[in-house]
Amino acid sequence: MPKANSDKIVFYGTGRRKCSIARVRLMPGTGKITINSKDIDQYLGLETLKVIVRQPLVATDTLNKYDIICTVKGGGFTGQAGAIRHGIARALNEANSEYRAVLKSKGFLTRDPRMKERKKYGLKKARKAPQFSKR
Repeated sequence: MPKANSDKIVFYGTGRRKCSIARVRLMPGTGKITINSKDIDQYLGLETLKVIVRQPLVATDTLNKYDIICTVKGGGFTGQAGAIRHGIARALNEANSEYRAVLKSKGFLTRDPRMKERKKYGLKKARKAPQFSKR
């Protein structure tokens, strides 16, 4: 549901990937993306991560139509970029339901279920076993 925030319509989306959780606010504007009170260029170092974040906007041709403010926590930079992308896609879907077909076909609305596997007892990591010796 869009909410009026000081005479501006705001759309919300929550994105998740691995251990990262992103809360995304989408509002009509000029295309400025702010992550954790920093500009996207300042927050994300790699160009590939910036491309990942902008993918839903490029797919729906709304790159310069919305300002995005998001807070993201947990995980690493790649997981955070994926979570932001998921949150932006959900917020765009809420903003205009006509975008759903495009976002769904590109796979931006699907939550990536891959997670780090838990460590098992008797092993060094999730699957790495101690070196085996016959004698």
